Amino acid sequence: MVFQKKKSFFGRLQEKIEDVILMRPEVDEDMLEELEEALITSDIGMDTTEKIIRRLRDDVKRMNIRQPEGVKGQIKNIISELMDKGEAHKLSDKSPLIILVVGVNGSGKTTSIAKIAYRLQKEGKSVLFAAADTFRAAASEQLQIWGERLGVGVIKHKEGADPAAVIFDAVHAAKARETDVLICDTAGRLQNKKNLMAELEKMYRVIEREYPEAERECLLVLDAATGKNAVSQAKEFSQVAQITGIVLTKLDGTAKGGIVITIADMFDIPVKFIGAGEGMEDLEPFDAAEFAASLFE
Repeated sequence: MVFQKKKSFFGRLQEKIEDVILMRPEVDEDMLEELEEALITSDIGMDTTEKIIRRLRDDVKRMNIRQPEGVKGQIKNIISELMDKGEAHKLSDKSPLIILVVGVNGSGKTTSIAKIAYRLQKEGKSVLFAAADTFRAAASEQLQIWGERLGVGVIKHKEGADPAAVIFDAVHAAKARETDVLICDTAGRLQNKKNLMAELEKMYRVIEREYPEAERECLLVLDAATGKNAVSQAKEFSQVAQITGIVLTKLDGTAKGGIVITIADMFDIPVKFIGAGEGMEDLEPFDAAEFAASLFE
């Protein structure tokens, strides 16, 4: 799993927790306060950290935990339960499926689209791309390059065209070709939320009218290395789009890892994919239990 591939992925968070536990001969209030500080400085939000520590404090009393090693196991369980959204973590396996992908420029949106397509192809599914980010220079060209590499067709219009018109043509192409999955790249201009919301609503209406039997997903791509900015983006996009899942990218490098926990806790939206690295295999389905376990391996 990608969790084991990068030491820097959750290294800092893991080391901070280990340092606190190893320094204490037994569990006490000072230890819990130091754990709280370690979590906060690892990009876990204040509210989420307080929730974890409150649960931990209750568990320590209820289970009469004295040894620091016991605390480690409880933190793992709490984080796993906090993040686990059950079957919602999985991308719909129904066909036909239409996936709208949203996210700000630079978040790794186009690359994530390619990696998801690669995974779907490995599962034996046919894929088609829609280049509906028509306002960003070279957006459709980037998608075209990935399409050529993967052998995926790309439905596109000229720059500045109506994104809903691209979706219309892409939906009809997907129907005619009996494509399993249509993945639509969309604009990520949060500067004007009203326009973005209207644009996305228009796309939804086109899909509903032209392909009502198709299953739908809307994935938000977030750059984990941006830390708290990723949280604010999740908040903003959840107000303008019907987000069904989050794709967290760039968890190697500067990411502290804790941002994954915060986003999963704050928003009732499951993390569906998680990525560290540039390779096509480096975007994998998210597993809450495996994620929590990786913090202590």
